[in-house]
Amino acid sequence: MLPFVRRSCGISSRIPEALKWTRHIPVVGTSITRSYATEGEVDLVVIGSGPGGYVASIKAAQLGMKTVCIEKEKTLGGTCLNVGCIPSKALLNNSHLYHQAKADFKNRGIEVGEVKLNLEKMMEQKSTAVKTLTNGIAHLFKQNKVTRVDGHGSISGPNEVTVYKEDGSSEVIQTKNILIATGSEVTPFPGAEVDEKVIISSTGALSLNRVPEKMILIGAGVIGVELGSVWSRLGSEVVAIEFLGHIGGLGIDMEVSKNFQRILQKQGVKFKLNTMVTSAVRTEGGIKVSVESAKDGSKKEEIEGDVLLVCVGRRPYTKRLGLEKVGIPLDPRGRVVVNERFQTNVPSIYAIGDCIHGPMLAHKAEDEGIICVEGIAGGAVHIDYNCVPNVIYTHPEVAWVGKTEEMLKEEGVAYKIGKFPLSANSRARTNAEIDGIVKVLSDKETDRLLGCHMIAPAAGELINEATLAMEYGASSEDIARVCHAHPTVSEALREANIAAYAGKAINF
Repeated sequence: MLPFVRRSCGISSRIPEALKWTRHIPVVGTSITRSYATEGEVDLVVIGSGPGGYVASIKAAQLGMKTVCIEKEKTLGGTCLNVGCIPSKALLNNSHLYHQAKADFKNRGIEVGEVKLNLEKMMEQKSTAVKTLTNGIAHLFKQNKVTRVDGHGSISGPNEVTVYKEDGSSEVIQTKNILIATGSEVTPFPGAEVDEKVIISSTGALSLNRVPEKMILIGAGVIGVELGSVWSRLGSEVVAIEFLGHIGGLGIDMEVSKNFQRILQKQGVKFKLNTMVTSAVRTEGGIKVSVESAKDGSKKEEIEGDVLLVCVGRRPYTKRLGLEKVGIPLDPRGRVVVNERFQTNVPSIYAIGDCIHGPMLAHKAEDEGIICVEGIAGGAVHIDYNCVPNVIYTHPEVAWVGKTEEMLKEEGVAYKIGKFPLSANSRARTNAEIDGIVKVLSDKETDRLLGCHMIAPAAGELINEATLAMEYGASSEDIARVCHAHPTVSEALREANIAAYAGKAINF
């Protein structure tokens, strides 16, 4: 993430030098007991230092704005860096390596002695990665002259933010603009109060001090299958209970979801789809979960385990934000309402990331943060949400961008399909990693790429080629005619595009 900031936070060519922020607002004093005003003139106050907030802060500073970033936690980086994307990927990678050494090396002609898990050391490596990256943000703040203020930020006026500190004091900051980047929080599950020991959230699942004998998941979306994969590889029996009839969450292509489920089941993860949890009761040995069919309530079952992981999604974080004081409304899903410039109904207040519409993705928040502050500085504001990629970091990875086949059918769009199985890809075959498929969807008339969906090793890297193609309006023929290195997994993407425009892949 930090290389992204260094690369993308340079002054955009879209913003001429004349549009750099130069206007300033005088600081208004305050007479509140144990309160004080930030010295100097402030152009932008960012509430939250997650991927959207810290990237926006740095970009704003580089555009010449005097910027303050408020963070209520002790470290910068928000959920993503501290208890989300970064620590989970460390555990996903290391648990995969452990599983390979334990179960797969012998199939590859690699003989080793007894393989043992040192969970404490694995957690230590995860924590080191997190600490390095969060410290990196603090360094970037200092380097770019972003002022960091610790505390809970609350909007107290159209051009004023009050920061409530741990010691009971408060700080009032007068500012030209305010950017809400408060992110999201774990959605609670009624009847299953999280204690991070027996009933855990994704945060607790990243810091368990032992491998549970049996782990039950409520939810088989992105978070559920990722964390379920981690603990399954480390030795847990994992059972995922999902209300929907498929895994992978909303937005995943159904054909890809079915293939994905088959692969994870082969790896040992069990699924109960179209199933709802009715209660969860702690027992002497762990947890007892009662479930019933979502289609037939008479079909009931009880499942016992050591740990229950609640991963039913996330919700916007807008607690004590002061929105009601300035009359900013929330939509029915609790999200801050903004226009195409990320501006609320109060012209000086903006919002980005998980607390507004759109997918709750770190890279989506980053892009919004950059584009929003460029807009504040007078630049163009544009983002194509159809070109925001999604990745599930299991092994193999699942990734997609654009429309699914189901969406195109619903919209009445005539389309072509191109598919290529990983089993026919040279690199996948030589690496003995043949589970997966690449599927592309293109417009039947124009051949323009409409969507790409894949299960493959490093699909999270490969999907960006399709994203770039879609952003520039490429056709499946365009991708098919680009020379791809051999042997690489990326050839599977090329072959799928050949199949879409020519009717059949070359190497299949």
